[in-house]
Amino acid sequence: MDIIDPTRFRVEASIHPHQEQEHSFQEIMAEQLRHAPWLMLSLVIHVAAAMVLLMMPVDNSNQDDKALQMKIPEPEEEIEEPEEVVEETEEEETEEEPVLQDMEVEETEDVAETFDDFDSETDSNFDNDAWNTALGLGGGGGGKFSGRRGGRKALAKSGRQTAQAIELGLEWLKAHQDDDGMWDTDEFMKHDQDGEPCDGEGHALHDIGVTGLALLAFLGDGSTMNSGPYKDVIKSGIKWLREQQDPDTGLFGTANSNEFVYNHTIATLAMIETYGLSDSKLLRKYAQRGLNYLESHRNPYSVWRYQPQDGDNDTSITGWAVMAYKSAQDFKLDVNKTALDNATAWFDSMTDPRTARTGYTTMGGASSRREGLHAEEYPRERGECMTAVALLCRFFLGQDPNESKIMKSQADLISKRPPNWDEKDGSIDHYYWYYASYALYQMGGKHWKTWSAALTKAVANTQRTDGNYKGSWDPAGAWGEDGGRVYSTAILVLTLEAYYRYSALVR
Repeated sequence: MDIIDPTRFRVEASIHPHQEQEHSFQEIMAEQLRHAPWLMLSLVIHVAAAMVLLMMPVDNSNQDDKALQMKIPEPEEEIEEPEEVVEETEEEETEEEPVLQDMEVEETEDVAETFDDFDSETDSNFDNDAWNTALGLGGGGGGKFSGRRGGRKALAKSGRQTAQAIELGLEWLKAHQDDDGMWDTDEFMKHDQDGEPCDGEGHALHDIGVTGLALLAFLGDGSTMNSGPYKDVIKSGIKWLREQQDPDTGLFGTANSNEFVYNHTIATLAMIETYGLSDSKLLRKYAQRGLNYLESHRNPYSVWRYQPQDGDNDTSITGWAVMAYKSAQDFKLDVNKTALDNATAWFDSMTDPRTARTGYTTMGGASSRREGLHAEEYPRERGECMTAVALLCRFFLGQDPNESKIMKSQADLISKRPPNWDEKDGSIDHYYWYYASYALYQMGGKHWKTWSAALTKAVANTQRTDGNYKGSWDPAGAWGEDGGRVYSTAILVLTLEAYYRYSALVR
């Protein structure tokens, strides 16, 4: 039997050639892995690692931090611009401050150079609701001074002749101010060029005090060093006044009379008000010096009188000092509060609880008069001056007539002695009318209504309207001979300003 050689035969396949050779991916990989065990091991490790990574939680905080860190340079650039603006502002303030310091040191500078910074386009500080919490014989836009906001303009709208009288009085004072800023008590008439010159000279030793009163009258109408129709008058007057102050003692003027402390105290009050109402850094040291002298003059454990610390006290000078201290306190000057406490105790000790009268140097005593002819011409019983001083000071020392029986009794007592311009019976007392007007304005009600009617008749109706006298008042009355026509005009303008110088402190 023949043997069949299989290599000699070829079997034809029934499938397509490419299908015959095609293998699946799994088969190929399995075949490759059989020949490469290390490749298999590597693949398994990589797959396992990938699975572990996919199962791990993703922490995006690092990404956020990185994002924030990348954005930091941009905010830093934005912050740099405001810092540059602040630096520019600080440089401007640094430039201004030396100017103020220089002006304070050079006390002989011309007023136009010294006070240039106080020029303003604003008509009045009193139109600004944001300013002032001050107290003194002057005013601002709020608080105790808010009554001055409308000032004379508001008074004129009511048709009161008082407004016109105030304006005429201020114009007369302006016309009789010296070029150097002072008011010359005994030679003011040198400014009268046409017609009959004014009479009514006072004593030259009162130039300091009279200049202070005149400045208070202009401040009382709403002008300051940087606003109002009389700002130049105030600039000039306050420049002269500061030049009269002893830089060591703080005394304005000299101790050239027994009553020199009156002049000093009134000048100090004017300086404090001008400083505070004009918001003047320049004047702060002069105001504080004046206050410091008053404190050195005051009697230990008590109040004030003519000579420093001599143990003598009186109600009149103490009244002016209290107003200066209260004004200084509200304008943030350094004030010894003990002095105000002592003043309260003094007024109490001088007030007779039975009659409500406050005495000059004794409990329930009469007002001050010089002995002899002066006391005969101006009888003490015609007025209640010291009672008026005490009553007004009680308001500013924080007392309330709704809680204080003595205050109502004092208002009743004052109301029985209303203003009356009668040169024959000696009832004219401008000093009394000034204090009483402010005290009764604070009381309000029937007390003020009755008093203000008498005040118009006695003051507004007696103002001079002729020639060089126009706007002034004759220096009749208890102290007219001392201060003269300038004194009488200044203090009566201040008296009429009681309608708006203060807001009501208590109601």
